[in-house]
Amino acid sequence: MQTRRRFHQLALAGLAMPAASFSTFAQDRRGIVLGQSAPLTGPAAQLGLQMQLGAKAYFDTVNAAGGVHGVPVTLKTLDDGYDPARCKANTEKLIQDDVFALFGYVGTPTSVAALPLATAARVPFIAPFTGAESLRDPFNKLVFHIRASYFDETELIVKQLTQLDMKKIAVFHQNDAYGQAGLKGVMRALEKRGLKPTAVATVERNSVDVSAALKTLLPSQPEAIVQIGAYKGCAAFIREARKAGYFGQFYNVSFVGTQALADELGKDAAGVVISQVMPSPFGTAAGLVNDYQQALQRLDGKPEPNYTSIEGYMAARVLVDALRRAGPKPSREALVGALESLSGYDARGYRLNFSAGKHVGSSFVELSMLTADGKVRR
Repeated sequence: MQTRRRFHQLALAGLAMPAASFSTFAQDRRGIVLGQSAPLTGPAAQLGLQMQLGAKAYFDTVNAAGGVHGVPVTLKTLDDGYDPARCKANTEKLIQDDVFALFGYVGTPTSVAALPLATAARVPFIAPFTGAESLRDPFNKLVFHIRASYFDETELIVKQLTQLDMKKIAVFHQNDAYGQAGLKGVMRALEKRGLKPTAVATVERNSVDVSAALKTLLPSQPEAIVQIGAYKGCAAFIREARKAGYFGQFYNVSFVGTQALADELGKDAAGVVISQVMPSPFGTAAGLVNDYQQALQRLDGKPEPNYTSIEGYMAARVLVDALRRAGPKPSREALVGALESLSGYDARGYRLNFSAGKHVGSSFVELSMLTADGKVRR
């Protein structure tokens, strides 16, 4: 409770500071350096690697065409293993290294650890890969989100389940700030419909020990289980539940890592539903998705499209467009102002709407389903 109170005090302090209190920092002409802390190793590695990959695909495209106002954009990524303490240390280092902005952090507990540092140093914190309300409320002048919230995702999931006349709904969630954020969203959506979860169970972050959760959830005989976790833990639970004879429906929020979950589960992925906050990255498409696919093709190894890397690509695209608006000698204050000017912004089919008082750009959510051959069906 004390940690949460301190976090909110720092965030509110950041809001209260006048614009003039921004650092006089302006990026020099050698390049614009962005700092990112993300899991590049460990059980959540695919989330960080894919977020980084998508951003790199766009930054490489921009740099190949001459950069932003003639200077390159560089992403400096440090591995945090999806551990808040490591993320905090990484953030301290990135701020000491005077990066222009913090960008594309992966996860709720890690972002929560980093944000007070960014707020205190007056460094913009842009496009974290999380839908947690604790990073949206209270409002923070330095924070910009390009994705819908977990409240948006869980509302659609519960709406879908109840429309299918499924009312016995259980929740399996990660035992940390991310899991609590998702659980709160599910509870909120259920209460709106006069319902409560049949049972709630947890898994520790970066763990696949789901034995206790199985003993808690399966006896309640839920028709569906909503999962709020990363792909390793969620996959372990699905596999073990199927082995135990459970054949109900599984729903996940976007942070699980769609392709990573499909790869983990193999044929056991069939029928698993995942809410998405980005447009489908697959198939032949025009606009944003086509641009994204072409950017991937220019990378070494020609990686396959997926939902996590398109989010990294989209985040990079928004940031670069704001940097262009910020002018040839951008300051952090100018970057914040430029992002706030993206009202009715259309990135070739994906729309965002920022303003001075609105830093959550999108509420777009749709549902997708995994198939036994590792594909994603909308």
